[in-house]
Amino acid sequence: MIPGSGDAAPPTGQGRRLRLVLLVLLTGLYAGIGAVHLLAPERLLPIVPPWVPSPRLVVLATGGCEALGAVALWLPRLRRPAAALLALYAVCVFPANLHHAWQGIHVEGLPDSWWYHGPRLAFQPVLVWAALFAGGIIDWPFRASEGR
Repeated sequence: MIPGSGDAAPPTGQGRRLRLVLLVLLTGLYAGIGAVHLLAPERLLPIVPPWVPSPRLVVLATGGCEALGAVALWLPRLRRPAAALLALYAVCVFPANLHHAWQGIHVEGLPDSWWYHGPRLAFQPVLVWAALFAGGIIDWPFRASEGR
């Protein structure tokens, strides 16, 4: 069992390994993306939809959320709330991802094609699930099938 994985009964075997792998991957992803938001916010300002107020502040705040969430995933008392907030975060930034794709906005260091945007948009629900699973909030699909 991953210490502090929450109230949900921990999956066994494959599920437990996957939970640990997802914690590592999500930590790397959110720490890396958070660093870009915090260190080079001007790179991301063009993808903020026009209806979002104070775009620079929003980019910096989201970077802080990503960086703090990445750290909090490893603190047993904060893992579940961090996972829930990172899942919510993935839902909340979806409009910016859509705006980025639909408007064809160039961001330095990122591809401009639908070979990038298509999978990125399709993968967003997986990020929501990964945060919830890694944080021990849900055990699907492992818990239900391992008892058979």
